[in-house]
Amino acid sequence: MDLFIRYVLNGVGNGAVYASVALALVLIFRTTGLLNLAQGEMALFSTYFAWKLTSLGLSVFVAIPLTVVASMVGGAVIERVLIRPVHGPDKSPLNVLIVMLGMFLALNALAQLVFSDDAEPMPKPWASVSSPGDPTGADRIVELLGVRFSWSVIGLVVALLAECALLYVLFQRTKVGLKLRAVASNGASARLVGINSSAMLMLGWALAAGLGALAGSLVAADRGSVNPGLMAVVLVYSFAAAALGGFDSPVGAVVGGMIVAIAEALTTGYVKALSTIELVVPFALILLVLVVRPTGLFGKKVVERV
Repeated sequence: MDLFIRYVLNGVGNGAVYASVALALVLIFRTTGLLNLAQGEMALFSTYFAWKLTSLGLSVFVAIPLTVVASMVGGAVIERVLIRPVHGPDKSPLNVLIVMLGMFLALNALAQLVFSDDAEPMPKPWASVSSPGDPTGADRIVELLGVRFSWSVIGLVVALLAECALLYVLFQRTKVGLKLRAVASNGASARLVGINSSAMLMLGWALAAGLGALAGSLVAADRGSVNPGLMAVVLVYSFAAAALGGFDSPVGAVVGGMIVAIAEALTTGYVKALSTIELVVPFALILLVLVVRPTGLFGKKVVERV
């Protein structure tokens, strides 16, 4: 039983990361109808930026918020400069697909060129203890009701809950959120009532970039370092989470992230044959969802009038 609880807690920590990146994917899909294939590499570039700030002497508690703000600006610029010129009803969908694939390759190479192509230590924003040979230290362990888990799980879950609360307030309690939902629901009608849909699209990309930056920084802190391949596997799991929950459902992204991560932890923990080919789990989930329920657990089926 202790082993089962340990696997589940490990899954919850990873699930918070997958859910954060899945939320970023859902935000862009809801506002533009696009699946951002470069979301992981955007987060990787931001994570290297956060590491660079900490290497210059900034506290990780300052570096991560600064990185989130800078990434939001970068996300808005990417939408305006790279995506908007090639995306629209009169443009081929292949154009934006090629641009995203180019961003995927270019951002990874640029991060290595500008920052580093080695694994660099990322300080932890939660309680840790110094460990010989480990510059970032090891996570502190806390015991509650007889269950032992690390502070990294607490930190990741708290960050996810904070993201959900802020997004809920933004979308349900502010005029900006109402405009974002209007553009996502029907862009043409939103423009007819005076909503600046272009600004809302830029804001959607900015929010997604900020979420990705936070997720990347926290997963690097959890793993102990940032390296060029950090977000590749995370992105695959996050796509599986978004597909399982529904690409148009923020709630589905969170639930899907937790289901995928816990399923991963349990299968790789109990089935040793899968421990070296862990990507089998997300690919199997994506295939299962596409066959059984293409809209996901919380997705809505789009009906078009003709």
